[in-house]
Amino acid sequence: MSTWRDRTFALVQAAWFGHFILGVILFNAAILGLQTATVSLSSWQPTLRVLDKICLSIFIVEILMRLYVWRLRFFKDPWSIFDFSVVAIALIPATGPLAVLRALRVLRVLRVLTIVPSMRRVVSALLGALPGLGAIGMLLMLIYYVFAVIATDLFGKAFPDWFGSIGLSLYTLFQVMTLESWSMGISRPVMEQYPYAWLFFVPFILVATFTVLNLFIAIIVNAMQTFAEQDQAHERQAEIEEADRREAHLQQQLTSIHEEVRQLRELLMQRQG
Repeated sequence: MSTWRDRTFALVQAAWFGHFILGVILFNAAILGLQTATVSLSSWQPTLRVLDKICLSIFIVEILMRLYVWRLRFFKDPWSIFDFSVVAIALIPATGPLAVLRALRVLRVLRVLTIVPSMRRVVSALLGALPGLGAIGMLLMLIYYVFAVIATDLFGKAFPDWFGSIGLSLYTLFQVMTLESWSMGISRPVMEQYPYAWLFFVPFILVATFTVLNLFIAIIVNAMQTFAEQDQAHERQAEIEEADRREAHLQQQLTSIHEEVRQLRELLMQRQG
């Protein structure tokens, strides 16, 4: 590794540099928010645009420095690819059909996830929980479908706006699952014509809201605990390796001292002889 590359690597890895980039991200987030004020801060818009371009320039320089240090290995890290993509989106001309990309500039704020280790661990745990969440999601969709078919058959004629079709029933059941006005807004009006409708709504809430959704939480918590244990194991392994390196270094020093003592002893014996 060349001298310039060594210096760039030390700069990119420095703690103060990471704190500086984090500060720029938060400052840029404030600028993007202020740019949405079209009336009260209209006179500041040119200044805000200049500051936004300065922040973007800093991000570009940082990405180029990391590319210079790690070369193709940069693209083997998913977090680095995320940073590169977020910055690259801001470089696409947001005119004509691509004007929607202007709103995606706010994605730069999400770079906080790559800078703050604790937030990065949370996201990693959520991504690690996706397979389990997918299985629970399919189970939830199956439960939804079964109850939607039953609700359409039972209540569709009397309440076509809520249960007139499978799609309407699914949406109504989603509202019931969130517990938003489910009793006074949906369940009690239905029970006025179908007194035993509570036998449908109560089991659905118990299954969909209190059981299946809690499974989502359990899987996420378990994934986060697993990642935390892995991090602790890596830290312990790093401490053990560091202790082994120190012990090996001390052993080398002791061996060198013993060798020097032996040579001095032989030299003294030769002089005495």
